[in-house]
Amino acid sequence: MDLTYTPEEEEFRARLREWLDKTLPSLPPPPSPADWPARRAYDLGWQRMLHDAGYGEVHWDASPTVRLIFLEETENAGAPYVGAGFVGLLHAGPTIAAEGTPEQRARWLPPILRGEEVWCQGFSEPGAGSDLAALRTRAWRDGDDYVVSGSKIWTSHAEVADWCELLVRTDPAAPKHRGITWLALSMDTPGVTVRPLRTLAGSAEFAEVFLDEARVPAANRVGEENDGWRVSMVTLSFERGTAFVGEVVACRRTLRALAAEARDNGRWDDPALRRRLGRLNAEFRALWRLTQWNVSAGAPGTSGSIFKLRFSRARQELYDAAADVLGPDALDLGRPWVLDRLSSLSYTIAAGTSQIQRNIVAERVLGLPKGP
Repeated sequence: MDLTYTPEEEEFRARLREWLDKTLPSLPPPPSPADWPARRAYDLGWQRMLHDAGYGEVHWDASPTVRLIFLEETENAGAPYVGAGFVGLLHAGPTIAAEGTPEQRARWLPPILRGEEVWCQGFSEPGAGSDLAALRTRAWRDGDDYVVSGSKIWTSHAEVADWCELLVRTDPAAPKHRGITWLALSMDTPGVTVRPLRTLAGSAEFAEVFLDEARVPAANRVGEENDGWRVSMVTLSFERGTAFVGEVVACRRTLRALAAEARDNGRWDDPALRRRLGRLNAEFRALWRLTQWNVSAGAPGTSGSIFKLRFSRARQELYDAAADVLGPDALDLGRPWVLDRLSSLSYTIAAGTSQIQRNIVAERVLGLPKGP
């Protein structure tokens, strides 16, 4: 894999930097983290600006190197994060692009890219998180529709979403990995109830979703009936590999800021802290190289699990180091990095627990036998 930049790619970088320098000062202040309707409007407004400037399709249609340049430059410039557009742009959208019919791609992809529709993820259930294939939300065929009953939990952005990427069980008699189907559910469907959940950090980007005989057109099925496990693995490979690209850049930027803070407050004199920050610098440099590999691979597969396993732990270590740099101020929720430290605790659970990632690496990379 050649990681050098061509003159055309460097020209793209320069043009993007110029546009960011001109555009970012004109943005209004970001809304309160607790105001999700306002955050939806803000995040979709940013996506619309990217689209109108010709950058809206970079996530999907550009070359891997151009995508990396885009993500690196926007993060380093402090541009808005995808936010409420996360699931649509980085999970559901790529899955539909890879697995959907031409009609499905034409219906769902342009509104995501134009910043018009938000998607949420309806995978986990109260009894099916790490063991996702144990899901019990039931769907049965009734004419041209599937009728869905059950519940989901940790449904990202459900309270402001237009659509949900939904995993359902369509054949309860089949082995648990083979009776699952991937559906696109309109969130205004009768029978859908959303109840927000508040996190340790005080935000409410997750929700419970209850489905009481909600009807989903069979035309909204992505992939074949009972082939949803395979389709969901496409989704999760994007989530575990390429969806965290911007966060790797953000962590490297945070590390530089931590070093500057330590120099200002005298903590830099501690050689143990300097070694700690130096090791983290090497860690994130290596993760950036793995990120480049994953993006170049398209759907990253098992390398996405390798990345997710190490990144989730490295991010926790980064914000533990931030608490060391801040000292007593690490208890002040108004200080930089404190809320990030709280959110980092979820990373060894979200998008597949570290235990699950270790199993995937052991079985599919190292060739070890499955446990009993």
